[in-house]
Amino acid sequence: MILLQLSSSQGPAECELAVAKALGQLVREAKAHDIALEVVEQLSGSHAGTYCSLLLALEGEQAEALAQRWSGTLKWVCQSPYRPRHERKNWFIGISLFSDLPAKQRQIKVDDLRFESCRASGPGGQHVNKTDSAVRATHLPSGISLKVQTHRSQQANKQLAVLLMEKKLFEQAAQSEEGNRAQRRMAHHSVERGNAQLVFYGMKFDSVKT
Repeated sequence: MILLQLSSSQGPAECELAVAKALGQLVREAKAHDIALEVVEQLSGSHAGTYCSLLLALEGEQAEALAQRWSGTLKWVCQSPYRPRHERKNWFIGISLFSDLPAKQRQIKVDDLRFESCRASGPGGQHVNKTDSAVRATHLPSGISLKVQTHRSQQANKQLAVLLMEKKLFEQAAQSEEGNRAQRRMAHHSVERGNAQLVFYGMKFDSVKT
């Protein structure tokens, strides 16, 4: 399983729209390559249907390749739909991945995690678990706790919980070190605008300029 984070990097509304369009493209590519894609976390943007950031969980044989291809800076070349007279046409978002690690490479010890089964809550209709397959994970040394109800399988939710916990601990460690430029922390604050990994054009979000 892989986590892929899309961030408007504190950019304007156009960047938040670019995040939404990138999500749509990723969903299409994931479906074409038989990759399961779930939205784990989301922070809505200033306009309906846009996002400041998204955290996606990818799973499948080609998930790593897809995530690697998308990781980096994405440039969207388009006239602003919100500010028609605005001169700027280049909008940038940041995309970073956090891969599941083999057990021997993880910083989390199995004995440091406590799992509790619980019932899923919130909206979602038929997609919400009807059984106690949701999981609450607590990292005993730090006291960090999180609930995962993305999957219908409790085992899959446990796997995602471990990955999310490692991400949180990684970010916590990065923030405690002055001047640390860890990728997960910096993804929300900086984008290499001169070195785009992917480029898309127009409101149709085409990968080839027409």
